[in-house]
Amino acid sequence: MTSPIPSIEGKTTVNVGRDRAFELFTGHFGAWWPRRYHIGAAEVADVVLEPREGGRWFERGVDGSECDWGRVLTWEPPERIVFTWQIGGDWQFDPDPAHASEIEVRFHADGPEQTTIEVEQRHFERLVGGEGVYGAIEHGGGGWVALLAAYSQMVEP
Repeated sequence: MTSPIPSIEGKTTVNVGRDRAFELFTGHFGAWWPRRYHIGAAEVADVVLEPREGGRWFERGVDGSECDWGRVLTWEPPERIVFTWQIGGDWQFDPDPAHASEIEVRFHADGPEQTTIEVEQRHFERLVGGEGVYGAIEHGGGGWVALLAAYSQMVEP
């Protein structure tokens, strides 16, 4: 049995209502996701999270190619979404769902025009090469704290 690897968490607050915060996070992933974080051969044109349970999370290259990253497990707008990260230590998509970490995003209404977004990425030990993936995310680019800062910048430029 593989030892558990700690979760990576992030949190931010934006000055938009919960419905809008959810829609901007899920429906405009490509507007805030840093282009340098991709696994496909082509430069990234967009990052897409399909809005339904079973939907794909993938990158679309400037050449039209698509490269899967994971699947949507839970779709509960505007409160929560859970999706998989199926990218192993070789930085390639692993189609085996048993080799997936999970990302849970919760949207908390702090008022009519303020929302706190909390992200937890967990189960790195399920990934092939999970310790390396954990290290790269947590220490290589600021993890979900940096990603949520990019999201916040898109929401409130």
